[in-house]
Amino acid sequence: MENKILIIGYVWPEPKSSAAGSHMMELIYFFQSQNYQISFASPCAKSDNAFDLASIGVKQISIELNNASFDIFITELNPQIVLFDRFMMEEQFGWRVAEQCPDALRIIDTEDLHSLRKGRHQAFKDGKPFDTSYLFNDFAKREIASIYRSDLSLVISETEIDFLKNKFNVPSDLLVYLPFMLDALSEENIQKLPKFEERQDFISIGNFLHEPNYNAVLYLKESIWPLIRKQLPKASLHIYGAYASQKVTQLHNEKEGFLVKGFADNVNDVMKTAKVCLAPIRFGAGLKGKLVDAIQNGTPCVTTTVGAEGMFGNLKVNGFIEDNPEAFANKAVQLYKDENVWVNKQQNGFQIVSKRFNKVEFQEKLASIIEEALRERDNKRLNNFTGRMLQHHAMQSTKFMSKWIEEKNK
Repeated sequence: MENKILIIGYVWPEPKSSAAGSHMMELIYFFQSQNYQISFASPCAKSDNAFDLASIGVKQISIELNNASFDIFITELNPQIVLFDRFMMEEQFGWRVAEQCPDALRIIDTEDLHSLRKGRHQAFKDGKPFDTSYLFNDFAKREIASIYRSDLSLVISETEIDFLKNKFNVPSDLLVYLPFMLDALSEENIQKLPKFEERQDFISIGNFLHEPNYNAVLYLKESIWPLIRKQLPKASLHIYGAYASQKVTQLHNEKEGFLVKGFADNVNDVMKTAKVCLAPIRFGAGLKGKLVDAIQNGTPCVTTTVGAEGMFGNLKVNGFIEDNPEAFANKAVQLYKDENVWVNKQQNGFQIVSKRFNKVEFQEKLASIIEEALRERDNKRLNNFTGRMLQHHAMQSTKFMSKWIEEKNK
């Protein structure tokens, strides 16, 4: 029997626009390597930046929310695995999957811990320290329930694994640590990267639909870049990112060297010519794709504690971690001017790729975990009474709300 997986996407993957899109493509390539026939379905409209999944042999299906047509579709497909892209898709379609394909392994790709990101954002807006009162928000109630209802949840950061285990008491056997899965950097490719003297200017990059990225650019504009520019009056900061709205583009100021460039068709082209990457993220969750892009292109970074979270483990940083704007600016200038420091930090980055995000290592682990979960599915569910209880109650409330909306839409 052919192995089949259905991926239900919150959005269609956009690897050029976001880290979430890149991570989803890593998962798709993984399942292809395991000889799965992949169907990708989403209720979301497809943008021009969406990856052409058909070009790599993945079936693309548009599905509707609150519509019984999905029941027919998934019954006919009859996949061995259903992967939900973020917990919101499990909320919408999980009960239908459980009803129509009860034997299918249900997996959530969390992308990042939404409750953590939302809680930190609220604490930031309130001007207060982040604590459990912010963590235990309404998003957390939904997200943790969704994790319990599922057989496995893929978690991108060790910090988030720690939150789930120690703050929410989620059992370890429901969680899978799965960061970015990256190809090793060959010595040949490293040697081809532009050297210190061949690079110029600073870079900042990030999808502007993601609030932490816009906030970081605003922080640069108002607090950090003036301090850097005072010491380096001829330097420029090139800001890239998909979906730059008017509130982003109006920050552009050539006299200040604050240049909003918008969407970068190829992040490697713009990252490898920059001397230093700036990522002053003040709230958020997950792993920061911009730091991975910088590491792979040999571009040292200055970031914050939140930005660095889950990235480096016990390894040396490919730059500096600073939360104070003055210290942040001073470290950025040091990296920009001191070739010895710059080269040393660049080498740290190359180590991080091979030791923290080794593609072969994590693919082997994931294949083994999924194989065991498929084999032990019934026992795992039997031992997860909380999940079964939540499945029972959630199926009733979500199911009948969905059916009510379906009838209303007729």
